[in-house]
Amino acid sequence: MRIVLVEDNQSLRKGISYRLSDDGHAVDSLEDGEEADQYLQQEDCDLVILDINLPGRDGLEILTNMRRRKDPRPVILLTARTTTQDRVDGLDAGADDYLVKPFEMDELAARVRALARRRDVAPRRSIDLGPLTLDVETPQLLHSDEALDVPRRELSVLVALAEANGAPVSKETLLNKVYGVGSGTDDKVVEVYVSRLRKRLSKFEISIRVHRGIGYSLVAAA
Repeated sequence: MRIVLVEDNQSLRKGISYRLSDDGHAVDSLEDGEEADQYLQQEDCDLVILDINLPGRDGLEILTNMRRRKDPRPVILLTARTTTQDRVDGLDAGADDYLVKPFEMDELAARVRALARRRDVAPRRSIDLGPLTLDVETPQLLHSDEALDVPRRELSVLVALAEANGAPVSKETLLNKVYGVGSGTDDKVVEVYVSRLRKRLSKFEISIRVHRGIGYSLVAAA
């Protein structure tokens, strides 16, 4: 999943980002409430982890704005506030879950998995790629209803290319899809993933084209 994390405590933000990245998620990290409110209006993600006490704009206001816009993305609130009324206020504002600091990373990871399972109850989107089917939500690549053994980060690249419907996708966009915005990862890793995907897909007459200075595009057999 792609997760937006909004937390102004630097050490906690890094700790959460590392744990979620190790679990295979792409994490976009933000620390300012005003910036986060604007970011969530413009960028897509699957889950938001949102601290309540933030500079610029507090988490409850950000959450209220999301729900006012009919934004259905699940939100886990993080807070040091421990009273029952605080939890009620957060849930009434539209939070899907509520975690009180300090907490164990294992518990946060479990809450993320629980929300991911809830999301998977909804109808899944799929893209036909010649003889293959790409389950966008899982993600999984299927051949004759059998899942192929493709690493998660390669699948993230494939999803981004497939969703572009033949249009070129930049290295930066692919890197953000895999690791999240601001990860600091060298974009040359994208070349590695594309090379591996080419080898996997060639026998199914699916190719990845290079557009010099622009990016990559996916071409599937008719």
